[in-house]
Amino acid sequence: MSNISTGKKGEEIAKSYLEKNGYKIIETNVRFSRFCEIDIIALEKNTLVFVEVKTRTTEVCGHPLEAITKSKYQHIKQGLFMYLQEHPEYKKFRIDAISVLFKPEVKIEHLKNVSL
Repeated sequence: MSNISTGKKGEEIAKSYLEKNGYKIIETNVRFSRFCEIDIIALEKNTLVFVEVKTRTTEVCGHPLEAITKSKYQHIKQGLFMYLQEHPEYKKFRIDAISVLFKPEVKIEHLKNVSL
């Protein structure tokens, strides 16, 4: 499986996970610049949630969440504020991170309200 198809499959798993847990998916793969794409924008009750999804086949090269660097986090925040300027109706928001690991078995880890 290529990195792109692994990532897309992980995002689909993350979307299903969020929907099963009461989130309403608003948008996916929203691009703000060549440096910033937000994987999933969802609504949990009255909070807008910007979700970064990291997927790995195995942990050989590290845990998926280790791939969220300070620079990546800053780009997500920039995109978040751009989105909020276009959608001022949202007053509450947060950034979540979801990791999807495929082997030895599919494992999903959801961290809410992350910051670096």
